[in-house]
Amino acid sequence: MKYCYEYPRPAVTVDAAVLVKKDDKLSILLIERKHDPYQGFYALPGGFIKKNETLEEAIARELQEETNLTLNNLQQFRAYSRPDRDPRGRTISVIFVSLLDAFPAAVAGDDAAAVKWFPLNQLPELAFDHTEIVADIMKSMNK
Repeated sequence: MKYCYEYPRPAVTVDAAVLVKKDDKLSILLIERKHDPYQGFYALPGGFIKKNETLEEAIARELQEETNLTLNNLQQFRAYSRPDRDPRGRTISVIFVSLLDAFPAAVAGDDAAAVKWFPLNQLPELAFDHTEIVADIMKSMNK
């Protein structure tokens, strides 16, 4: 059955903040975007959910596709919904966080040109609103 609504239908995405705490220093895994928007910029790994996926299934798939990581400890953090956060259109992103004690081997795949671990005090300019997201995660961890 097909429904037609006069209400807008935003896209839904998922993003993962994979953090490693080693020697009291935090690092985060970022992907270099292979495509526009923000081609060449670093971002949290993630992407659009598919029609028949849960948020948890989508983040597991996106993380596997973009970084070759399979993590069992992803926890839902918060949703970000500012109307202008994505130049492609109205997009709501649900963020997941994983805190690890060792650096897993990550390999770029799918629409990630590269993957790289960054110390949290040396982040590059990030795509979308990911700088704000990382800052919010750090605030929540320092409480």
